[in-house]
Amino acid sequence: MDVLQLLEELEDIIESGSTIPFANRVMVDKGELLEIVKEIRIHLPDEMKQAQWIKEERQRILQEAQREGERTIEEARKHSESLVEEDEIVKMARVKAEEIIKHAQQASRDMKQSAREYTDELLQDAEETAREMLEVISENRKELHRMNQN
Repeated sequence: MDVLQLLEELEDIIESGSTIPFANRVMVDKGELLEIVKEIRIHLPDEMKQAQWIKEERQRILQEAQREGERTIEEARKHSESLVEEDEIVKMARVKAEEIIKHAQQASRDMKQSAREYTDELLQDAEETAREMLEVISENRKELHRMNQN
């Protein structure tokens, strides 16, 4: 029998005992009560040991759960920091890529402008040379006509 059953038995004996009128007292078998108390004392240490073990086991489980919870939180924090760092790296890479693209676009515009200016200079030089050649040709033709008239 466990302690709770013994206590219930004790309670039943008291409830079923003969009542003494006007005294709020009950007559019970002293030997029977003492026997139950003795049984309670015998079983109580085992029950106490079991209760102590349950209490310690509960405490151990709570501490383990606390440590596991802290580990999980720490891992989540580190993962979060890692994601933030990766996000920052991605943002920095995007900014750098945009800078490189802008620089390349500007360099391309500058090269196109330089090429146009250089081509314009070449065409201007060619036009000047062609004009000079036309003048020489025109002078030569005039001279040829003068020679033919003489």
